[in-house]
Amino acid sequence: MKSVVILGSTGSIGKSALDLFTNGPLKDCRVLALSANENAQELAAQVKKFRPKYAVIGNPEKAGVIKKASRSTKVLAGTEGLIKIAALKEADIILLAVVGAVGILPLLSAVRAGKKIAMANKEALVMAGSIVMKAAQKYGARIIPVDSEHSAIFQALQGNRPQDVKRLIITASGGPFKDMEPSQLKSITPAQALRHPTWKMGKKITIDSSTLMNKGLEVIEAHHLFGLPFEKIEVVIHPQSVIHSMVEYIDGSIIAQMSHPDMRLPILYALTYPERRQGVIKPMALYDIQKLEFFRVDFSRFPCFKLALKAGIAGGTMPARMNAANETAVRSFLNNRIKYNDIPYYVRRAMQKHVNVKNPDLQAILKADLAARADTEAMIDA
Repeated sequence: MKSVVILGSTGSIGKSALDLFTNGPLKDCRVLALSANENAQELAAQVKKFRPKYAVIGNPEKAGVIKKASRSTKVLAGTEGLIKIAALKEADIILLAVVGAVGILPLLSAVRAGKKIAMANKEALVMAGSIVMKAAQKYGARIIPVDSEHSAIFQALQGNRPQDVKRLIITASGGPFKDMEPSQLKSITPAQALRHPTWKMGKKITIDSSTLMNKGLEVIEAHHLFGLPFEKIEVVIHPQSVIHSMVEYIDGSIIAQMSHPDMRLPILYALTYPERRQGVIKPMALYDIQKLEFFRVDFSRFPCFKLALKAGIAGGTMPARMNAANETAVRSFLNNRIKYNDIPYYVRRAMQKHVNVKNPDLQAILKADLAARADTEAMIDA
């Protein structure tokens, strides 16, 4: 029986993963550890149901809520707790589903322990992809992507030689505002931006999907995961979200992965790889698909996408700076402190103020992250 650790179990990815354990395709696996940031009530309910050996709550003041749920569960708190459960000796698989830069330290902990990691936190690779991938090679860790786009690429690469890959093609739904003119975006409310046309996700990633920042982050993530230069990674708008990404080979063949948009499929594939298991989503009837459309990305509508690409190409500490500024701006938008089209404005300003450090160590990356958050908050408050 395989033991699974889920970091971020109260988020959309974590809850989808737990759904696979209850009378589902993972009923032969056990939940070893769970974690949440602030949602103690949800975590307590999960602990009561799955009886994990460990549980971590981000806020130490809420640890008592978790302890009441199960006397047999050891309760830890904060980043130190995440780092510990990410490297548990008895863990077979680590599902990293926390959102944002908080994922970087537990990811490195799992990597240095040589774990198999189901990766659903793109920000950690955006910030420190070179460091993470070098460490994974050194310690024998295996990173299996969970994002639907990277899972699709990973699957389309199976059985083929890396030198035969011409380009990666990442698809994007385009979000709810793909047909709007830039001048119309200033009046967008958080409620409108949270209505994604095809996927049900957490708030932060849903906003990033609407600005296409998410695709920029995915390009950087793909660059590190698959070792291809940025010029060999392309993004296309595909409103139907049926094709999750593609790989084009030097002979002209394009291999695509298709399915209904349901995150349980890439989660299950990552947790059971190289196996495939039945019963996770309904079969796709190809004759029901009326059309498959593809469009170029309009940079004037999606300035965040362009900023993310610029940061990725610059490398060094610039991706960490960009990511932190975006997280801060998105949170401020959700709290009605700034307008929707202010998000790229503050990300751009934060990047312009940054003195990039090439070939940084982890300390320099974390410093750039903290400085960007403080600088962006100060600009918003000014």
